[in-house]
Amino acid sequence: MGYVTAVPHPRSEDAGPARSGRRSLALALLSGALGAAVALLATRQRWSEGTATVPGGDFPLTAQGSDVTGVPAALAIVGLAALVAVFAVRRAGRFAVALLLALSGAGIVAAALFGASDSSALDEKAAQASGDTSATVASLSHTAWPYAAAVGGALILLAGLLALRYGSLWPAMSGRYERSGAPRPRRRPAAADPDRPEEIWKALDRGEDPTGTGPA
Repeated sequence: MGYVTAVPHPRSEDAGPARSGRRSLALALLSGALGAAVALLATRQRWSEGTATVPGGDFPLTAQGSDVTGVPAALAIVGLAALVAVFAVRRAGRFAVALLLALSGAGIVAAALFGASDSSALDEKAAQASGDTSATVASLSHTAWPYAAAVGGALILLAGLLALRYGSLWPAMSGRYERSGAPRPRRRPAAADPDRPEEIWKALDRGEDPTGTGPA
């Protein structure tokens, strides 16, 4: 009659963290890349519109996200770079890069929500169109694109939070391995030139065979 043991198998203990690491990695990559794309796309769209009073009637004005604020686009690029850099560093470096990724997302959200009600870009265009520096835009309205940029920032923020929580379980790049994953072969030292006695003595001091055929 066999015995039943309650001791868990070592592989079952490691399966949980490994599975969490793979899932969090996939989710972070997806949310980070998608968030950066959405934020960059949103900044190129029309965020607000209005009219300026000029001789002969009202002149229509529009402002893109990049006219209102350049922060979301800049932080989207920073966040995308941080998402890639997470895999190039370890330990404290990975934590710092993950924190930068999260802060980039939070900054995009804040800048986009602030720009959703901003009128300074259109006021500047109204002053230029009318030739009056004190002119302001009339019939001001805003689109939903600032909120789309905020959603993109939230996705980058999510990627940063996942990196902070599960980054220690993710793989990292290593210079010790080739692209195939195999260790780089160790290069053997060149054989000493028999015509130069000083090289032979140096090889013997290092414990090498001067002929290069085997250990000294």
